[in-house]
Amino acid sequence: MPNLLSQIMEYNRSFVEQQMYEPYLTSKFPDRKFVILTCMDTRLIELLPASMNIKNGDVKMIKAAGGVVSTPFGGIMRSIIVAIYELGADEVLVIGHHDCGMSHLNPERVKEKFVARGIKEETLKTLEYSGLNLERWLRGFEDVKESVKSSVNIIKNHPLVPDIPVHGLVIDPSTGKLDVIVNGY
Repeated sequence: MPNLLSQIMEYNRSFVEQQMYEPYLTSKFPDRKFVILTCMDTRLIELLPASMNIKNGDVKMIKAAGGVVSTPFGGIMRSIIVAIYELGADEVLVIGHHDCGMSHLNPERVKEKFVARGIKEETLKTLEYSGLNLERWLRGFEDVKESVKSSVNIIKNHPLVPDIPVHGLVIDPSTGKLDVIVNGY
């Protein structure tokens, strides 16, 4: 049986040869002028855009575990800032979801899984001695609404984010129903 990468590459050759990419052609600039930060949950890959009537080329989509901005100067914020200044986004939507894997994430259990998959205890200790607080870094959240509010607050109050609307929503990963948590207007 072919491995995952072989399967992907075989399909990709056919995709390109048959020019199946043509319906997806668009520019790098979002037509609807906004950026979405959301979770990487598999249930949202097609449901979220469909529930918002978003088509290819409409928005910039940033995905991360929990759809959380955990630090004001990390990669998530950098992506949001680039979307605003270089790609023309005029609004930001933070969209969390119910039943998120990051809710109630247990850092101790994750660390046990590191060890079970071959990461040495010494490596974990070295990371902690180097200043990485693994407990804090791996911590999830208890309440998705509060998590969304926190991320909206970090974005809205960031010194490099202009005065633009920053909204917070929560989606039901079964139905696609959206609830507004923070109306950025």
